[in-house]
Amino acid sequence: MSQSCTFTIQRVDKVNTRKNPANHLPRPRIETETWREDELMKAPFLIGRLLFGGYFLYNGINHLRNRKQLGSYAESKGVPNGEFTVAAAGIPLLIGGTSLLLGLKPKLGAAAILGFLAGVSPVMHDFWRNQDPNERQANMINFTKNAALAGGALALMGVEEPWEASVPVGRPGLGKKLKKIARQIAA
Repeated sequence: MSQSCTFTIQRVDKVNTRKNPANHLPRPRIETETWREDELMKAPFLIGRLLFGGYFLYNGINHLRNRKQLGSYAESKGVPNGEFTVAAAGIPLLIGGTSLLLGLKPKLGAAAILGFLAGVSPVMHDFWRNQDPNERQANMINFTKNAALAGGALALMGVEEPWEASVPVGRPGLGKKLKKIARQIAA
């Protein structure tokens, strides 16, 4: 059972030019707006979802476009067949990013991103093995960044579906709803 909370916001807009007979000062006009808590959360959630999903979609495209350069770096880290592995690793990024952007099966998309981050981070950003302090710091920054992104993906897996402003694929359309109502009436 979900609880709803409302917020009332009062604004003082323009000063009313009518004189107050008691003290002859202009009276301000006060407007009141009431918003439900869930309405206040829609825009930040949508913007955050677009940024988060867009980040992974962009990086998935980057993995495919720059697989030779990224593959060489992956091979230097001991990853076999670097170019193929980088291209294959880009697929969960594409799927996960697209899923989050569109709101289509977002729990599966977040799981794809989480799987990518959990598999790649310890191999590619193994700061504990670096002797050079600059390389160690760069890898530690990337490792902890990926850990934070994994936390974000994990948090999104806990959000109930369907998400606000999702692409309405697989949901009953007007035609399906009308057919269902017609069947109920006929029965």
